[in-house]
Amino acid sequence: MTTSPYDRLPQVPSFELTSTDVKDGQPLPVAHYSARTGIPGAADASPQLSWSGFPDGTRSFAVTVYDPDAPTPSGFWHWALADIPASVTELPTGAGAPGGQALPEGAFHVPNDARLDFYAGAMPPPGTGKHRYFIAVHALDVPSLKDLGVSAESTPATLNFSFLGHTLARAIITPWGGEA
Repeated sequence: MTTSPYDRLPQVPSFELTSTDVKDGQPLPVAHYSARTGIPGAADASPQLSWSGFPDGTRSFAVTVYDPDAPTPSGFWHWALADIPASVTELPTGAGAPGGQALPEGAFHVPNDARLDFYAGAMPPPGTGKHRYFIAVHALDVPSLKDLGVSAESTPATLNFSFLGHTLARAIITPWGGEA
């Protein structure tokens, strides 16, 4: 796939998303790979994220990390985080750790495609080439996705479908991993 998976969705404005850990178009640092890879230093550490310039009327945020290049017809969701209060504009490195203790109050993980309720680092299978990791922060017009039926048992696809009509803006950073 050579385009963004977000190109198929209704277009929304963007805002600024930065990270001290990952850079758009650059290799994903090893700490953000899955510890299950056996790569020294791989730690399933979610990246630090900061955002600004989102629209007035933003009432909450969601964060997702998606690999459209995974060797499956549906790609692979590595992280799905809902109900980040509108007053929160930063997540520290490792906020996606198991247990959710580092999450902002009220925020919760939706299990990723491995059905783990935390950030699962990159794990591109050998021989599958370069994988893009779309790290997206979604500015939403609702204070809680729970009101739309999203729960800690939902899937990332359900989460995304639920907030589709409530997305005011979206910011994306896309580092890559695997074989260049």
